[in-house]
Amino acid sequence: MPYFDAASAAPLHPVARQALLAALDEGWADPARLYREGRRARLLLDAAREAAAEAVGCRPDELVFTPSGTRAVHSGVSGALAGRRRVGGRLVVSAVEHSSVLHAGEAHAAAGGTVTEVPVGRTGAVDPAAFAAELGEGTALACLQSANHEVGTEQPVAEVAEACRAAGVPLLVDAAQSLGWGPVPEGWSLLAASAHKWGGPAGVGLLAVRKGVRFAPQGPSDERESGRAPGFENLPAIVAAAASLRAVRAEAAAEGARLRELVDRIRARVPELVPDVEVVGDPVRRLPHLVTFSCLYVDGETLLSELDREGFSVSSGSSCTSSTLTPSHVLRAMGVLSEGNVRVSLPAGTDSADVDRFLAVLPGVVASVRERLGAAPAAAEPEPAEELVVDALGKRCPIPVIELAKVIGSVRVGGTVTVLSDDAAARLDIPAWCEMRGQRYVGETATSQGAPAYVVRRAV
Repeated sequence: MPYFDAASAAPLHPVARQALLAALDEGWADPARLYREGRRARLLLDAAREAAAEAVGCRPDELVFTPSGTRAVHSGVSGALAGRRRVGGRLVVSAVEHSSVLHAGEAHAAAGGTVTEVPVGRTGAVDPAAFAAELGEGTALACLQSANHEVGTEQPVAEVAEACRAAGVPLLVDAAQSLGWGPVPEGWSLLAASAHKWGGPAGVGLLAVRKGVRFAPQGPSDERESGRAPGFENLPAIVAAAASLRAVRAEAAAEGARLRELVDRIRARVPELVPDVEVVGDPVRRLPHLVTFSCLYVDGETLLSELDREGFSVSSGSSCTSSTLTPSHVLRAMGVLSEGNVRVSLPAGTDSADVDRFLAVLPGVVASVRERLGAAPAAAEPEPAEELVVDALGKRCPIPVIELAKVIGSVRVGGTVTVLSDDAAARLDIPAWCEMRGQRYVGETATSQGAPAYVVRRAV
């Protein structure tokens, strides 16, 4: 069964498995003790730290291991903000950061700080000039991911890092998705990552804090990991994480080029094979193994379930997945279609034949889901109306958009269709539908009863 969700968790790398098993035998003792078992464990921990620091591009004494990538982000954000509290309480982040960064920002705001989100363009990248403009007085910390976890777009880290340096603001980079593919550009002050993203074991994160960055760890601490990650180290997992990071980086150039060709094939063929599809994310500045596309008139949860039945494990940022009824904050910030969203992220070793089979299966799956939802547009009326109202209240995506598509041909060119919908996804998906279909989105209003109403003017 092809596994196409490496961006969530990559399969355990063979080197990680070997290192984990070996470290279970050799690295079980307390590395803080001076007897021989402790010294042996300490040697393994030091070697893992040196290997990870080399891959990150920092000094070994600048890097600590944490229980997860999320913990690394939370510790990095809270520690940097606390260390610079005299400067101010302002945190600047991009609007498409990982939820761990946004949750850290929410905690900071709840404690009395302020959070500024820098918007992104339609490809998902920030404008370095716009980011720099937010680095005003009182800014204690800035956060920018190296590459987006949902759409794969690489961020202009080097340019933003230079702007942060000029403003005297430390930059924390969430490198979870990109670290296995190569080093992050210079200029960052703090960096966080997670081993399960590159084929290491789950439960190991890393946090690097450059010397000279004001940093005050928050919460109870002890003597381990410089006081930044208290508690007994999971040494076997740490050893496996460092070993696999070194291994995947050695393979990154060749495997990245191979996977990029497969992803290019998906990016080109999906719009040819499936009508009404939007491929999202930057087509050039992106991770080599990840592609995301959204399908009009499709329920995302049903689409993923049907692909699973066909043997493909993929994920989604759709508003209609089982975990949430609101649109992905990444897709919302980009202003792209959220319904029927599919993220394909290929693990190392993906076979070309599996990609070809995915492309062969996808059109039929999408057509089947659309047919079940009654997505075929109705024929135009002989005498088009001036305006129509579609009552889609209480209906979830993609039904409001499907109903809009059915009636748009029933109003004259220049006429309007008003869609009543209380689904949060409609605020994103109706304008996206208009752009894809060449219609004009007029805007959002409210009915006399207070229900959200979205007005579309027929242009073609």
